[in-house]
Amino acid sequence: MKIDPYLFFNGRCEEAIEFYKKALGAKVDFMMRNSESPEPPPPGTLPAGSENKIMHASVHIGGALVMMSDGMCDGNMAFKGFSLSLDCPDADAAREAFAALADGGQVKMPLAKTFWAPLFGMVDDRFGVGWMVGVSDNAA
Repeated sequence: MKIDPYLFFNGRCEEAIEFYKKALGAKVDFMMRNSESPEPPPPGTLPAGSENKIMHASVHIGGALVMMSDGMCDGNMAFKGFSLSLDCPDADAAREAFAALADGGQVKMPLAKTFWAPLFGMVDDRFGVGWMVGVSDNAA
């Protein structure tokens, strides 16, 4: 059994994918738009104009699968009660990833040495997704 996160960006999924590609080197494995679905949603299910929005995307960030969608395209994103944890191989990689995620976002805890990690910080990216960025070995 395994758990893979599934994030709903409510109309901003393609923007988020492009951001994660640039910020973290994310790789898109699969992406399907609403208009490409073999079984279109019943009429009235999605707002008008959402035909080109992302129905489903599978994205790899490092070794992790993160699935994404535009969902109902209502513009209301509420990423609360969780964070994605990004374990970086060294301090330089952590600083680079943290800075990229913080661009347009909000730093919750700056990168610093902690009692559990040589470098750790928390940031909400421009979409409101919480990230915990750290280095788990003594490379910092």
